[in-house]
Amino acid sequence: MNIIKKYYGGVVVLQLNRPKALNALNTEVMHELVDIMQELDKDSKVGCFVITGNKKAFAAGADIKEMSDKSYLQMLGEDFFAGWEAFAKIRTPKIAAVSGYALGGGCELAMMCDMIFASENAKFGQPEIKLGVIPGIGGSQRLTKIVGRIKAMDMILTGKFINANEAMQSGLVSRIFTTEELLEKAIEVATTISSYSKVSTMIAKEVVNRSEELGLQEGVLFERRMFHSLFATSDQKEGMQAFTQKRTPNFGGFNNKIN
Repeated sequence: MNIIKKYYGGVVVLQLNRPKALNALNTEVMHELVDIMQELDKDSKVGCFVITGNKKAFAAGADIKEMSDKSYLQMLGEDFFAGWEAFAKIRTPKIAAVSGYALGGGCELAMMCDMIFASENAKFGQPEIKLGVIPGIGGSQRLTKIVGRIKAMDMILTGKFINANEAMQSGLVSRIFTTEELLEKAIEVATTISSYSKVSTMIAKEVVNRSEELGLQEGVLFERRMFHSLFATSDQKEGMQAFTQKRTPNFGGFNNKIN
């Protein structure tokens, strides 16, 4: 079993479980993780995922043994790594809880999540250049969008690691916790997110992600139209009525009646 799945109410924690390989990401891990998440993505009761590893490693990279002997035509024919985009497209919010090494594919996996929380011992890096290759799961693109071209060039061309504090200063990490409290705090935040309307959190994700692709005018228009669309859901009615009545809302998520 490469993935350990645990439920905490509306939160699902998915722990990478290849400790002897420092949670290196291979095709089997990818399929197992994506299959679990795609199924739960449709579940209105699941409001947030937490992706984590162990104290030593979130994921120390892609599995070198799996691909070292492959030829260019094999890599091209298999479209190697393309399957990870299915992880990126999961609509339910996902938090990466990173302790230890998040390198190469591990760093890229964390960046495909919506937020990254780090423990004090976390290390991030894209060291593929040391192996004669470059990032292959979106690292050059996502890292550059997050930390900027100059910082991304430094990390990718030198293969240097950055610690949790530097990652936070660069905008890669949103919160830092002790190693002992990391998962607990991630579940706590995920529980807050899962208490909201899943329709709203999914759309909120979509408009933020679209901001990277659209100019300001088109982005604001897209946001406004998506805002308007939520008035077709009973969760909008419930949320606003609960606010005026000073009570906790009871959101229905995908069970909404569309008006």
